[in-house]
Parts: sequence; C-alpha cells; structure tokens
Amino acid sequence: MELAEVLATNKALVKVAKLYRSAQADVLAGLALHPGQDVLLWMLGQEPEGMTVSEVAARLGVEQPTVTRSLSRLEHGGWFVRKSVPGDRRATRIVLTNKGRTGISEIESAWRTLAETATAGMATDQRATLVELLEKVRANLLTLAIEAD
Repeated sequence: MELAEVLATNKALVKVAKLYRSAQADVLAGLALHPGQDVLLWMLGQEPEGMTVSEVAARLGVEQPTVTRSLSRLEHGGWFVRKSVPGDRRATRIVLTNKGRTGISEIESAWRTLAETATAGMATDQRATLVELLEKVRANLLTLAIEAD
C-alpha cells in the first residue's frame, strides 16, 4: 500500500470513528445515557427475568468489575433493580424497572437515528456492503489484538 493510501485510509477511519462516537454520545445524552450503557440496558431488556452480573459480563465479553461500575451508574438513574437469586445468597439478578423497559424503545430509536443519519443517501445494497466492509475491518483489526496477547 502506498503511503498516500495509508494516510487516506487512517485519516478516514479515525475521522469516522471519532465523529460517530461523538454523535452517539450526543444522541444518548438525550436519554441521560453514555455510550455503552445503551447496549447494556438493551441486552437486559432482552431478558425479562433479568441477568446476573456474571451473565452480563459473559455476554458482553468484559470483566465483572467493568459491568459492576457500569451498573452502579445506571442504578442511580433508576433503570433497574437488584433482586436476590433464590438458593444463592451471593448472586443478584439485574431486572429492568418500568423506566428501563420504556428506555429500550428509546434506545432503539436513538440507534435508528444514528444508522439512518450515517447512511443517508445510500441504497440498501450500499448499506449492506458498508456493514460487510466494516465487519471485515473489525476482523482484520482483531488479528492485531490476538497477536498482542
């Protein structure tokens, strides 16, 4: 790859990543959420009986302390409650409140706004190609993370 192409590729990826993250933060701020909290709440919304912290961590592919920190911020906002797990005094289930359940459709609406804004003017096949190419970029970048381990 020629240096000009390297520079153009890096510049485009960095600019899009930064701008998307900023737009995401702005849209989610309207819901009093930060990026990442939306995914956690949405995932909890898919489990009406709730999930334990370890289940959340496993599903998200992160460590339990990371989930615990995120949950403590959301708990103060009244998005969920903790319920004890019968037969296991140490475990608690995280169950969405009415506010949390209502928030799921608002999160999905925020995601729709972001996706539609980012892909405005693209045909359906172009959007599909974009997703396919971004998944290829992701897979390629994961090889660097794997090699670093």
